[in-house]
Amino acid sequence: MKNTRFWYLFGLMMVTWLNPVAAQQVDKLPQLLIRLDDIGMNHSVNMAAEKMAQTGLPFSVSLQFACPWYQEAVEILKKYPNVSVGVHLTLTSEWKNYRWGPVTGRTAVPGLVDEVGYFPHSTSAFAKSGYKIEEVETELSAQIERALASGLKITYIDPHMGIALSTPELRALTEKLAHKYKLAISTLSSVTYFGETYMEMWGEPIATKKKVFLNYVSTKLNPNKPNLVVIHTATPSPEMDALVDMNSNMMNTKEGKPLTSLHRQTELNMLLSPEFRAMDGKKFRMINYAQLLAGKDISILKAVDNK
Repeated sequence: MKNTRFWYLFGLMMVTWLNPVAAQQVDKLPQLLIRLDDIGMNHSVNMAAEKMAQTGLPFSVSLQFACPWYQEAVEILKKYPNVSVGVHLTLTSEWKNYRWGPVTGRTAVPGLVDEVGYFPHSTSAFAKSGYKIEEVETELSAQIERALASGLKITYIDPHMGIALSTPELRALTEKLAHKYKLAISTLSSVTYFGETYMEMWGEPIATKKKVFLNYVSTKLNPNKPNLVVIHTATPSPEMDALVDMNSNMMNTKEGKPLTSLHRQTELNMLLSPEFRAMDGKKFRMINYAQLLAGKDISILKAVDNK
């Protein structure tokens, strides 16, 4: 890993020294923000994040500190300074037979859990649960504080499945927490806080996912704004093959066979592909959230719809 990172940085330094004009041209390329979501969800997702981190490319990960495998993710990410880390604010537990609940415990936030003590299984179930905003604040604060205590440098917060930004009341709370903990906010929609354009690959069919992604990053990035693309990755494994998404039929066949594993493997493969790697420095310049936010006043949070 250290050798990979060294040679990547050494190459950039040599380009700047030997050819300052080329370096200026790279600086003028569109900025590409890759954000990997659901890190800490399980071992397969963590392994995918490490594979991407080993490239040495700058990117961001959103880590679910409410999930069982977050500690492994923390251990991995401490090795990779090229990765910017955010807290994936979690209020749902969407997989059949694989669930998680609040960091604070079910008795501390009884309005946020179902009859067996887990988060609701869908966004609609959460919306209909009669949750109390005070309990949401208690739980999300605990997730952020667990993240800050992990030893990782935390740069931003963002909403798992969009929930923490899904209503005016929840948005106001998320902004309040960002101010309190001096963190930025990334998003899960076209409404952003730092001018990012928004794209996600989650719903693209497996057969066309790579083609659509490569076409987007090579021809459709905005040269005047940072371009956020949200990605979900995992390595092949029996645990991934068994996961049934209880929110979307797109992630399962008509017969009920789960497709999540294939979707996430495809997204990992397209990031690791020679075609994508060859575009960095020619079609775009990859950055992470720490780089994007350098020099910006994150205490001023103003949501803007970038449609």
